Amino acid sequence: MSGLIVWSYDWVPEGPRGFVRDLRLRWACEEGGLDYEVRTIPFDGRETNHLARQPFGQIPFLDDGDVKIFESGAGLLHLARKSETLMPRDPRGEAETLQWTIAALNSIEMVSVPWWFLKMSGDADNQLTGWLTQRLDHVERILREREWLAAGRFTVADLLMADVLRVPDVRAFGDRPASEAYVARLTARPAFLKAQADQIALFAAADQAR
Repeated sequence: MSGLIVWSYDWVPEGPRGFVRDLRLRWACEEGGLDYEVRTIPFDGRETNHLARQPFGQIPFLDDGDVKIFESGAGLLHLARKSETLMPRDPRGEAETLQWTIAALNSIEMVSVPWWFLKMSGDADNQLTGWLTQRLDHVERILREREWLAAGRFTVADLLMADVLRVPDVRAFGDRPASEAYVARLTARPAFLKAQADQIALFAAADQAR
C-alpha cells in the first residue's frame, strides 16, 4: 500500500454530504490510481480536537508516510506530483496546471465561499455578488474556448475547478452554459462518482452510532 491516508470527519449533517472537501483528495487518488485509505476524527469537538494536525481545526489533511499536509489544495498538489494523470511532467504543462489549480482557490473559491455564506445568512444580493459575477463570467469565457483548463487534457486543475463550481448555489448562479457543461462532464467521471459515493456512505453509516 502507498501509505496515503486521507483524513475526514467521522460524521457530518446530511446537507454537506458529498461536498466535504476530503472528497477532493479521494477523487484525486481515484483518478491517479493511487492506493489510499480514509481515517476519521470526531466531528464533535472539531474546533479543537485536531489542532496539532490542522491549525484551523478543519479537514481534510493527508498523510503520506512521513509527509503530513493540511489544506485540500496543498494535498492535491502533493498527489499530483505522484501521478502524471493529475499533472504533466513537462515544464509548460506543469506550469499551466499549477496556475489553474491556484486560480480555482484564489480567484474563484475565495469569492464564492464568502458570497455563499452571506447568501445563506439571508443577504441574497450581498456586496460580493458583482465580484462573483465577474469571476464566473471570466471562467465561462475560458471554458467556451477549451475543453480543459491546462495542458489540453484533464488535470488536477479541472478536478479542483469543477469541485468549486459544482456547489449548487454557485452552479445555479447565472446562465453559463459552458461552465455547466464542464461541471456536468467532470462530475460524470467514474472516479468522481466513486469518491462521492464512498464519502456519502461513510457519513450515512455513522448515523447509526449517533
